[in-house]
Amino acid sequence: MPCSFVGSNEDASASASIGLDPPPTAPAPRLAHSLRQEDCKTASSVLSVAADERHIYSGSQNYDIYVWDKDNYSVKTVLRGHTGSVLDLEVSREKKWLFSSAGDSTVRIWCTEKLIPLYIINPYLRTDAGDIFCIKFSHSLQTLYLGCQNTALQWFDFNTLSPAPASSPRHNLADEVISADKRSRASSVEPIPEASALQLTPRPSIDGGERAPRSRTTKRDKFFSGYVSPVVASRPPSKTRSTKAPKEINIEPQCVLDSAHFGYIYSMTLVSVPDESGREEQTEDVVLLTGGGDETVKMWNLMPDGPILAHSFDVGAGAILALVVQQGTTTAYAGCQDGQVKVIDLEMKAIIRTIIAQEGVDILSLSLLGSDLYTCSANGEVQRWSASFDCVASWHAHEGIILCSRVTQNSSGHYRLLTGGNDNCVNMWHIDRPKVHSRVFSDSEEQDSSQSLRDTMLHALTKFVSFPSVSNSSRHREDCRQAAIWLKKCLVQLGAEASLVSTSEAVNPLVLATFRGSQSKQNRTRILFYGHYDVIAAPPAGWMSDPFTLTGRNGYYYGRGATDNKGPILAVACATSELLRQRALDCDLVMLLEGEEEAGSIGFSECVKRNKDLIGHVDAILVSNSTWISEDRPCITYGLRGVIHCSVIISSDRPDLHSGVDGGGVVEPMLDMVKLLATLSAGKKVLIPGFYDAVLPQDEEEKQLYKLLSEVTGNPPLSLSSRWREPSLTIHNVTVSGPGNSTVIPGTVKAKVSLRIVPDQDLDTISKALVEHLHSSFAEIQSPNILKVNIDNASDWWLGDIHGRWFKALENSIQEEWGIAPLRIREGGSIPSVPFLEKEFGCGALHLPLGQSLDRAHLPNERVSLNNLRRGKSVVERFLKAASSL
Repeated sequence: MPCSFVGSNEDASASASIGLDPPPTAPAPRLAHSLRQEDCKTASSVLSVAADERHIYSGSQNYDIYVWDKDNYSVKTVLRGHTGSVLDLEVSREKKWLFSSAGDSTVRIWCTEKLIPLYIINPYLRTDAGDIFCIKFSHSLQTLYLGCQNTALQWFDFNTLSPAPASSPRHNLADEVISADKRSRASSVEPIPEASALQLTPRPSIDGGERAPRSRTTKRDKFFSGYVSPVVASRPPSKTRSTKAPKEINIEPQCVLDSAHFGYIYSMTLVSVPDESGREEQTEDVVLLTGGGDETVKMWNLMPDGPILAHSFDVGAGAILALVVQQGTTTAYAGCQDGQVKVIDLEMKAIIRTIIAQEGVDILSLSLLGSDLYTCSANGEVQRWSASFDCVASWHAHEGIILCSRVTQNSSGHYRLLTGGNDNCVNMWHIDRPKVHSRVFSDSEEQDSSQSLRDTMLHALTKFVSFPSVSNSSRHREDCRQAAIWLKKCLVQLGAEASLVSTSEAVNPLVLATFRGSQSKQNRTRILFYGHYDVIAAPPAGWMSDPFTLTGRNGYYYGRGATDNKGPILAVACATSELLRQRALDCDLVMLLEGEEEAGSIGFSECVKRNKDLIGHVDAILVSNSTWISEDRPCITYGLRGVIHCSVIISSDRPDLHSGVDGGGVVEPMLDMVKLLATLSAGKKVLIPGFYDAVLPQDEEEKQLYKLLSEVTGNPPLSLSSRWREPSLTIHNVTVSGPGNSTVIPGTVKAKVSLRIVPDQDLDTISKALVEHLHSSFAEIQSPNILKVNIDNASDWWLGDIHGRWFKALENSIQEEWGIAPLRIREGGSIPSVPFLEKEFGCGALHLPLGQSLDRAHLPNERVSLNNLRRGKSVVERFLKAASSL
């Protein structure tokens, strides 16, 4: 059955976010004031909001713009003229202009001093542009950008007008004469009368599909509560103070970029950088970001002839309904339809984190105050996120949908968060500016950020351990699937692109995630990290705490999977995420995490082979799935034994018999089994012909290594070498048919046997020799019973290259972190996937153990040291930095 992506019917939503939750006692911001659009004769949503030093502006669904006095919160006037819902507002403090875009396919410009209309801007082809969802004005370029429903990006350069209308008291609008710059055909100007026919244009659904129809009939709208009524004839007269008609500007075709997105353009923002003087207060707008219904964020370089596409970010989380950029940085935030916020590093051209704000609930607006991000959702909730992406406050701001937000300052210098909803209100919330961060992180700030990510790692491990992802139990099949879903979402939040890949219906899915390094570096190194999210069963007997509740005691965290392998997985993921945040990730890290390792890696190799192109080229493989040889000395593992698991079955042609009746009269399968198993060994020596022929002898370097390890551990060198680098035979159990009573002669006897193999034994050769030896030895017994020999599963040995550059890089990273050279160790166990991945991708593997010798993997009270987990994360960071130059 070919591998396929797991469908989108996912759960685990309650545990999806890895950000720290706000403390139960965390206070919500205090409501300072509420502004209600009382003049509305019908229910009217607040679709847009803006503010300057003197006024607050709210754009309504009923086409009007309310102007509120910022000192006494009274309605100063109502600006009328639009014939469609006012979808966006933008203030230019320098020009003393207010821009408004609407569902009537126009942008209007108002004087913020006299509160009169100045211009009407018609997009190219006028109404064919559809609703104008978003606008942004670049002060440095004197250009207005429009995001249109017909997927076009349009712009108008005010430098082409001479002279521009002034907003000073001396300005006489009636005497104004405006002409287009003869050097440009980008605009034309003509007077028009104010529109008298009003027409409802509700905001369309956000599926990026067809343009919403305009109708006078009652219509249900996704963003507005209840039903939207057609315009009533008794609409109040305009309160604007101008008796003169505004001037009309028509955008010309050369200022239009058709199909800028493959969906409506819902959001846009400008990225400002210091100008050539280097002063931060003097900025130039050089980049425009747009978000569309096609689930992409596009970055445009702003040139004199128009925007040029610089990069496209495929977000994959629904339509991009809100965009903001943190001032003085190149960090952007994209609010998505499915409740996620994508954190984008524009310099690296990478999505570095994902915040799950309200999973499955549209994020309709974002606002920033310093490094604090405010997310406004369709369920009326506002959440505040810190610079470390932790939720530090959450409150219910509106009874309906929050449609817009804006941060402003009052006359006393205090900050307010303005939120507008479909309850006809603008609410004003007291908020405080976070601690000021410089553009370049100081040492203390870097430490604070790193500490936060370490807290995230521990918080995520708590959730990860809570899934009883026991792969060899059908009862926990759904728990395994939920663990995979949660892990995928966790890695996405840390900045990876992640998906679930399945091999068959009966097998747990693989989690495939890729952290992409700096896009500016070509031919980046690619490292494949292998791990597993499934665990062995944890019967409660012997546990001091619930095995699936991470519990801290004396510097250790106890829980099934803490050290094998959930803790190391998160340490590697958080290390990579930290480098991504620091813009220091110059290589790609691919995480391949299976859910069947404890059950024999069923279907793993077949799925990897079929998805090799999806995984991509690999330069090195990293594993972290073992422990140190001691409690206090770091180690690096460079060898594992292989294993062959075999079932030996001897059966008669009779059913189970009574020994008191048939004893001595039949050839018993149990006696045959005892004789047969006795032919496999003599003492510690395996008697299979040719078994030791290919075993590599110890060289002098290895002998010295075992001598050093003996001094550290107190174990004789022979004890270590016999467990790590010598082959062995084990008889695990013998089972019988029937009840197993002492009076029964079983008709069938089954034994489980395994061989551990080492370099340079050949897996297939030894497997074949085992089967042949059992059959030939059974033939010598001359029994009438029947023998069956099955090789249940087998995996090869692995031996790392201790002299290679990759091994040296990892070894040096461990020494730099711990201040001591790591011990080079081998292990007697097997990890089947490691030698397979080496052969499949044609590169070497590295093994970084994070756990200590007493971590009790697979046993009651499994644990991991918090110190080892955090310093292991630091080792991975050092290694990934070094790997980028190998």
